[in-house]
This record gives sequence, C-alpha cells and structure tokens, in this order.
Amino acid sequence: MMFYMPTKVIYEPDCVISHGRDIAALGTHALIVTGHNSSQKNGSLADVTKVLDMNGVKYTVFNETEENPSVETIMKARDIGLTKGADFVIGIGGGSALDASKAVSVMMKNPESSWELMYDNSAVPEHLPLAAVPTTCGTGSEVTGVAVLTRHDLKTKLSMVHKVFPDIALCDGKYLLTAPKQLIANTAVDALSHMIESYINVSASPFSRMCAESGMKLWKSCKDFLTGDAPLDIDTANDLLTASTFGGMAIAQTGTSLPHALSYTLTYEGGIPHGAAVGAFQSGYIRNAAPSDREQVLSLTGFADTDELGKFIADISPVNVSAELLEQAAEKLLCNPKKLAVCPYRADADIIHDITGGVICSG
Repeated sequence: MMFYMPTKVIYEPDCVISHGRDIAALGTHALIVTGHNSSQKNGSLADVTKVLDMNGVKYTVFNETEENPSVETIMKARDIGLTKGADFVIGIGGGSALDASKAVSVMMKNPESSWELMYDNSAVPEHLPLAAVPTTCGTGSEVTGVAVLTRHDLKTKLSMVHKVFPDIALCDGKYLLTAPKQLIANTAVDALSHMIESYINVSASPFSRMCAESGMKLWKSCKDFLTGDAPLDIDTANDLLTASTFGGMAIAQTGTSLPHALSYTLTYEGGIPHGAAVGAFQSGYIRNAAPSDREQVLSLTGFADTDELGKFIADISPVNVSAELLEQAAEKLLCNPKKLAVCPYRADADIIHDITGGVICSG
C-alpha cells in the first residue's frame, strides 16, 4: 500500500498573489500554457503575470490550448517555449491546459525528441519545473501525474505514459465565479466520476478512499447549486474546487476505470464534453458494483439509488448519443484488457453493455 502525491498544494484566497515567490523560484522565464479566453476573463492570467512582473521573471503566453489538447498542440507550444528561452512552465485553466502543460514540460526538457517520446515506455525523461493554477472543478490535474492528450492518428484520447506532477498547485475558488454554469456542471460531474471510479477500483486503498470520501462529502454539499436551487458563492466555489482536488488525489493512486474508458469514444467521435461523457456511465458502473461499495457511494453523495444518481447527472450534464456510438465505445473497451482489469468486478460483455445501455439521453 502506498500513497504518493508530491505536489505542494496551496489553498487560500488570492494564493497566486500571496505565493508569487514560490512561482518565481521555479525559473527565470515561464511558458504560460492556457486556453483561448477563460484565464483572461476569470483573472487568473492577470494574477500570474502580475506576480511574475513583481519578481522580475520573464514570460511567454501560449493561449492556443484547445479542449482535449492534441499531440500537435503540445509540439507547437514546445517549439514556441524553446524559441523564447523558457525554463519552466505554468499551466492555467481546466484539465486541458493543465494536462497540456505537463506534456509541454517533458518535451521542452527533451528538445531533440519527437512527439513519440510521450508514449515511449522505455524512456524515463526529465521535465521542466511546473506550476498549476486550476480554474475549473473537474479533473484535479493539479495533483495528478496524468496528461490525457488527443491522438488524431488513433482517433482517441490517450494518456502520456510518463507521470508528471506539478511542483506547486495554487488553488483559489474565485476563478470559478465567472465560469459558465454548464462548464461548472460538466466539470463537477467529472470530479464526481473520479471519486466514484477510484473508490470502486481494484487498486483502492484506505488512503485513496480517504480522499474520495472527503471529496464526495464536499460534492454533496454543492448539489443545490448544481441543480440551480442556489447561487454560486465563494464558499460553494471553494468546496467544488476542493472536491475536485480530492478526486485528483484519489485517481493519482488508483487511476480511473470503465466509465472513463467508455467516454473517450463519445468525446472524440461525438464531440460530447468529457464530463458529460464520463458521467453518463456512472450509474451503470455503480449498479454493478459490490453492494457495500454501492451503498457507501450513494450514501456519501446523497442519492437513494443509482437511478436517482443517473437522473441527477443527466439533468445537469446531459448527453445525446446514438446507440451505434455507444456500441462502438463498448467494443473498444472490450478490446482493452488493461482498462478492464482495474474494475473490481467481472467486466464481461454483458456487464459493459448493461452499463452503456443505461445511459440516459437528452434527445
């Protein structure tokens, strides 16, 4: 049994401003990896550049990170960072920007390597120092070593094989306050999925379950906002972000399970947002679990049964997916013995089709 999470996590109001020296200590020129607009709108980019200016650190902004970033985007960011002379990386945004920043930190440290390095199991590459500033409440990427990237050559999403934990994560719920409601709902469902899939997992331990249980309790307290019955205030925003971080800590120990594997086909082929895609399979995944695990998850999240949980997710994070695409997702998963092996119960064709058959569609 082991618990490994080497990231220094700072949770407090205005933590980027208060801990600017911690960021500046990582290097002399930062490549800031972020999305197109959100970090400008929520103030996170301004906070980061302010503290870099205050501490005399140069920076270059790469703001072309798309949702579900591609290998091609990583290489473009790498080339820009090398040209500008950056010696550390800062990821600002949701899971896409943070995952991209991890991959970029590897490729910049290994400038002579091709993109295949990210998927070379025989290599043990170093990476540049890395800071993470999360601005959504879903992936928990600020405390995981995982970077999920889009592989257009394989027509799917695939994790980089090398684990890269940020050196420091600066977490402030204020950056969620300007996010679109649907984005928060989708990312919150992703966070819940991490907690469920780490709890019901062959690698689950008392340590990983400690994180999942703490996160599910916080997530439960935010349900009124997610249903539209309460506004998003700073306390709720901080609870959602903290729950997401707990989820990240949990999957950093166990990895994800069947719903995530199924979701990648829906996202790549159907354009369905990741949180909504992975949430669609949660009720079926829990329904087939051991009774003790099922009841504990339902109790912690405040649902009477898996049907109620499934309807809640479908209401706040809807999907519209064809039977053909669900079948394609099932067939891909059944050809992935590594992912099937992390499920703690027998995941045969009947079980997988039971999970995909329980998806609630909005259309």
